[in-house]
Amino acid sequence: MELLEVFKALSNETRLQIIQWLKNPDIHFPKPQNGDLHEDGVCVSDIHKKVGLSQSTVSLYLSMLQKAGLIKAKRIGQWTYYKRDEENIQKIKELLSRDL
Repeated sequence: MELLEVFKALSNETRLQIIQWLKNPDIHFPKPQNGDLHEDGVCVSDIHKKVGLSQSTVSLYLSMLQKAGLIKAKRIGQWTYYKRDEENIQKIKELLSRDL
């Protein structure tokens, strides 16, 4: 995990909001028909609706957050679900604490 990738991913207000919303998904997103927001994550379509940007932009933003190790994706049928990668986020916190 590269700290530069983390900083790049978080340097955009919308990407920062997405990672903040995913911290408490039950507050910021509708309950899914099936599954669990904390276990499975949030459907990409719900993130897209909340962000209000084009689908391609949202996909790019999610890809950047994933590449930085801040979120992880899970496929369920035809949909992709995203949730925070709390283990990596903890490692990032430790790196920041140690290196900065």
